[in-house]
Amino acid sequence: MQEKLVQLEKLREESQKGGGEARIEAQHERGKLTARERLDLLLDEGSFVELDRFVTHRAHGFGLEKKKFLGDGVVTGYGTVHGRLVYVFSQDFTVFGGSLSEAHAEKIVKIQELAMKNGAPIIGLNDSGGARIQEGVVSLGGYADVFLRNTLASGVIPQISVILGPCAGGAVYSPAITDFVYMVRNTSFMFVTGPNVVKTVTNEDIDMEGLGGADIHAGTSGVAHFAHDSEAESLEAVRELFQYIPQNNTELPPNGGSEDPADRMEERLLDLVPTNPNKPYDMRDVIGAIVDDGSFYEVQPDFGANILVGFCHLGGHAVGIVANQPSVLAGVLDIDASIKGARFVRFCDAFNVPLLILEDVPGFLPGVNQEHGGIIRHGAKLLYALCEATVPKVTVITRKAYGGAYDVMNSKHIRGDVNLAWPTAEIAVMGPKGAVEILFRKEISEADDPAAATDEKIEEYRDTFAHPYIAAARGYVDDVIDPRETRPRVISSFDMLRNKRDSNPPKKHGNIPL
Repeated sequence: MQEKLVQLEKLREESQKGGGEARIEAQHERGKLTARERLDLLLDEGSFVELDRFVTHRAHGFGLEKKKFLGDGVVTGYGTVHGRLVYVFSQDFTVFGGSLSEAHAEKIVKIQELAMKNGAPIIGLNDSGGARIQEGVVSLGGYADVFLRNTLASGVIPQISVILGPCAGGAVYSPAITDFVYMVRNTSFMFVTGPNVVKTVTNEDIDMEGLGGADIHAGTSGVAHFAHDSEAESLEAVRELFQYIPQNNTELPPNGGSEDPADRMEERLLDLVPTNPNKPYDMRDVIGAIVDDGSFYEVQPDFGANILVGFCHLGGHAVGIVANQPSVLAGVLDIDASIKGARFVRFCDAFNVPLLILEDVPGFLPGVNQEHGGIIRHGAKLLYALCEATVPKVTVITRKAYGGAYDVMNSKHIRGDVNLAWPTAEIAVMGPKGAVEILFRKEISEADDPAAATDEKIEEYRDTFAHPYIAAARGYVDDVIDPRETRPRVISSFDMLRNKRDSNPPKKHGNIPL
């Protein structure tokens, strides 16, 4: 037995070495950590339990039979984050460039299936050159096996992808199906075809960072939800996410441990919304004033910046926030904002995270580019997502709620549970100026002083329509509140809705306008 134990220990030590010291050193020279160093940062200390450490590739030819590494380029297993079970795989670029083989894929699939069976999140640390060319269609089949499990797990367990190196070709579609994608500037890249292929096919000259770097995907394409300056920062951000999300779709998200009083009144909310309805303000200030300890975990901050989405705690409740951002494009809804909001709402609804909607929206962005880009279809995604959502939904209208955007932003008509408004709220078909120019066009044109006549009619329209009391009189708004009361009223609403039951008609699935 002693000899067997010595042999076991030697094999375990060998499995820890990846592709060898030279390749590990090269990994560090690129500013990257190894697969195991990353797991040490991600998981609670000493919690990682490795599976399949002795797996090796099965292919022969092209020199593969002479090179076998224990683990075959991916470290898999389970551990804990803040004491909660998670399943993980971490690709090892020091072994065949982290390329995916049949055995490599089977290791990932095993972890995916264990995560599904046990109702726990899965985190993938991606650092791979793509499919292992020497294995041909077998490696492509391995990718498809992973994609299928990603799809089946969607909405059942949280799936998180951290891109920590190259992720190219078919490999990008696994992270694309997952719930949140984290990237690191200057070391992580995602693209279907690399710069050389792009240059050959389209004659466009671009480098890896410009084509598929972290800032491109976090700010332009919307593929990534987060971009960080270092691997350590990115992995710590993943750990922070787990303060707000549940283990699976049958459980509630974790409560916060703040001692911030639920009945706290906020004087500064009285001055945040400018008297001039056309003057911008930062909705993050409103969020910071009402959430527990001012802590807001923002998602996709650099994409579709005219809408804010992210997580917080309110009176201990984990809550997802969707908020118009008046400081960017006046908070108007456009294609990117609609897609961003819809995706976040659907995640929250899938995983029992209540929603708070903070509304100040003048409408949908007009223009040829928006119309030709499909604003009708994309705007409908946000509408569909909020209509479909059955989690507790609370809306606070701080200022503008105009036109179809009023309907979309969780109005009472699409099953908003509690809809509140500040006295500054303007709920109308359109803004006063546009309405007056339509309603009183002839009268204004015939006036001795058209500008003065326009101003007079605007004030008349504002006094008649652009306030919250008509909506409140019909029950479309449940109450008009003092802005200082926002935190206690919202927390009270979520307390009241804790045991909410709602459902959608039985069906295989809907047909969201993708």
